[in-house]
Amino acid sequence: VFFVITSGFGAAAQAGSDATPSPRTSDPLDAPSFEMATETAYLLGSFGNPNSYEIGAQFITARWRIAATKSDSWLRGYHQFYFSGVAEPIFRGPENHYFGISTGFRYNFVQPHARLIPYVSGGVGLGWIDSTDTFGGQGQDLTFNALSAVGVSYKMSDHLKASGGILYQHLSNGRQTDPNPRLNLFRPQDGLTCLFLSGP
Repeated sequence: VFFVITSGFGAAAQAGSDATPSPRTSDPLDAPSFEMATETAYLLGSFGNPNSYEIGAQFITARWRIAATKSDSWLRGYHQFYFSGVAEPIFRGPENHYFGISTGFRYNFVQPHARLIPYVSGGVGLGWIDSTDTFGGQGQDLTFNALSAVGVSYKMSDHLKASGGILYQHLSNGRQTDPNPRLNLFRPQDGLTCLFLSGP
């Protein structure tokens, strides 16, 4: 599955490589040393929970470049570590809101002079929800989260990127209550990123 996903990303990255290259940085990967992003999604509950959850997810994320893969293959790209603040009003479901944090890693597939940059990411964290005794609701206020996403970002300028992808979110109390309710959510995600480039 990973091979199929990443192969598709490599092809997408090459498709966006005909655009005029940016002269801003001497880094051959044109990779930012740091970036800040705001991302949003409207998530719907899917399986593993009897309640039809609808959640608005808002993320404020800081990302740091930590390593690079400099090769001539579709794996060319760079790694990032991220830290996100999460705010989620619950429009449909037993609770009203969820606030938390998430940390993890993101890999960006970059072809020479490409403006389309496919990515994959994943992370874990924790947060607080106003839990209730409703069947299928979260069993306690302290709730853990797991996040994963795939998508493509488009470099609009040297300091700005737009992105779109698919986000998966899992909420659970880590078997600290019995029963252990869990929540699985999917839906598209979009975002806007401000880049801070290193170099002259």
